Amino acid sequence: MASEKNKIIVAGYEFNNANDAALAREEVKKVEYIRTHLDTSKPDKVLKVLKKAIEERIFKTPIGMDFIREIQMFLINQCGYAEEEVPCIPVTPQYNRALRSEAGETSGKSSAEKKEKVPPLLISVILNILLVIAVAAMFIITLKSDNPNILNYETAINNKYAYWAEQLDEQEKNLREKEKEIKIREIELKEREAELETDN
Repeated sequence: MASEKNKIIVAGYEFNNANDAALAREEVKKVEYIRTHLDTSKPDKVLKVLKKAIEERIFKTPIGMDFIREIQMFLINQCGYAEEEVPCIPVTPQYNRALRSEAGETSGKSSAEKKEKVPPLLISVILNILLVIAVAAMFIITLKSDNPNILNYETAINNKYAYWAEQLDEQEKNLREKEKEIKIREIELKEREAELETDN
């Protein structure tokens, strides 16, 4: 329960906080304005004012609700409207404290459950797993890549040198074979020359 210091009285109603009291004061002014400008001799205009006030929810505090009820009763009792013809006043607050506390608890639970559906820790774990997979994929790509990089530069350089060594060995073999062919031809040429000299 609010202390006596916090209670603010506006038009016979006691409010527990300054915001509600300020809203009530505004509604007092609205009620006074509508009273001075409302032509009660034209019930159809009074009905329009009532409908507009209800549809646009101009009044929220008990002060405004009392005024809407007053207009409603005026239309029914003095203007001959049936109760079905006059719009009803919507009531939003729950007056039973037990119901209000239950509603607060259930709404609190539902919002807490919504927050707990995806806890931050789970999101963090999922993101970390995805990052580990991404890093592992990058390592695999860099290891299997032909281009030298920080992970496989030694292997890449060794492979290059081995390839060059193989090429050099092949070229050396080719050169030796050609040298042998040249030597064989030289020997053949010398033998022919010797034959020719003996023939002459």
